[in-house]
Amino acid sequence: MASKTRQFRYLALVCHLGLLVWISAWQLLFTTGQSYSLVFIFLMYVLPLLLPLPGVIKAKPYTHAWANFIALYYLLHGLTVFYAEPDARWFASIEILLVIGMFTGCSVFARLRGRELGLGLKKLKEEMKEECEHFTKRS
Repeated sequence: MASKTRQFRYLALVCHLGLLVWISAWQLLFTTGQSYSLVFIFLMYVLPLLLPLPGVIKAKPYTHAWANFIALYYLLHGLTVFYAEPDARWFASIEILLVIGMFTGCSVFARLRGRELGLGLKKLKEEMKEECEHFTKRS
């Protein structure tokens, strides 16, 4: 793995784990106004981050790519809290920074590592040519 790829992998991993710890601490320790059940907090805030974690730890580019969809959920949460709850803006700001780091790290790592491994999508023109050859040989 190239050093640049490794740096983005670490950025993704550190921000992912940081977001997991931050969201858990925020919802369990720092929230005083309303109290949700532990099951609700786990299902809504913790579980989505745990789903891609094994693949992120194993440095799988495909997992990093789809982990970005989960990161968008937390970005929306952070932006909503930042806008709607002035008292919680610092908490939301930290969440937003961690999400941006996770998103950037996952995106760039998936792209760079995918290229290193030779993974990628064929160009449409190449795909159409192969398909055409396949069906002309059958007839």
